[in-house]
Amino acid sequence: MRRLLLMSQTLRLTGAIPANLLPFNDDYSIDEPEYRKHLRWLADVPGVGSIVVNGHAAEVSALSRDERKRALAIAVDEVGSRVNVISGVISESTFEAGDLAADARAEGAAGVLVFPPALFLWGGNLRPEMAIAYYSHIADAGGLPIVLFQYPVQQGWGYTTELLLKLIEIEPVVAVKEWSQDIVVFERNLKAIRSTGRPVAVLSSFTASLYATFALGADGAISGLGSVAADLQAELFAAVQAGDPARARQLSDRHNALTEVFYAPPFLDMHNRMKEALVALGRIRSATVRPPLQALSKPEQQAIRAALLKAGLLPARRPAGVTA
Repeated sequence: MRRLLLMSQTLRLTGAIPANLLPFNDDYSIDEPEYRKHLRWLADVPGVGSIVVNGHAAEVSALSRDERKRALAIAVDEVGSRVNVISGVISESTFEAGDLAADARAEGAAGVLVFPPALFLWGGNLRPEMAIAYYSHIADAGGLPIVLFQYPVQQGWGYTTELLLKLIEIEPVVAVKEWSQDIVVFERNLKAIRSTGRPVAVLSSFTASLYATFALGADGAISGLGSVAADLQAELFAAVQAGDPARARQLSDRHNALTEVFYAPPFLDMHNRMKEALVALGRIRSATVRPPLQALSKPEQQAIRAALLKAGLLPARRPAGVTA
């Protein structure tokens, strides 16, 4: 336990923490050169000190265990000397989750982001001992700092504030990725965590209201949208920290132009859309996604390009015959 305590004290998470998108070749294999290029861009953004790999944004559920290990190994090799590389752990099995956490340690991850099993979404708050045992096993098996993933509460998925406070007592827990999708619950959880005095960061995943959560005092954000707009998110966080509301509102308006398109129904297409955005920005070669996800229509691709223009991330095309 003492060893875990020392490890948990070495990882402090703050600012913009993008959850990377994983580029694929046309045959669905990992496009390593494009992946490395994407990781370098993220690590180069001022204000980015950590990157999440093997999260939902990386289509982790479509990856084999060996592919998850490889994706993490590439990230650690490419940018691990410059930023903290946090690996996602998502499994329906407590024992497999522990194995994935051990893999993350072996490949050099700085910590793990632990997703709740789908089983927890069926009434897990009524059996809090299940969540406590799940995270405790991962803590023992992985020996790495842990980021808890708080899910939306209105659907009955997220942990109650009372259970969340019990979970952060597990020694390696250093942060909560707060995706309650309810600003009242977010503020309640934030205040409750702060009141414990434990050094546990609250990282917003409330991407559609990022400014509001930063203003409430979030320590930063973990976001798949950060793969596209880590620079915007880092600047927004810095503006809030500097007490510059005019600048923060301007940046928030630009950021919201993206959230309106990326998170439109159907929600399952959010990361497909983000990949199309990276292609439009010239950051990856292909927007290939693994089935059952499917490619987007031309009109939707055009809407994404329009959003990038509105957000100021893509230069407007000059009319034919017009020169600078």
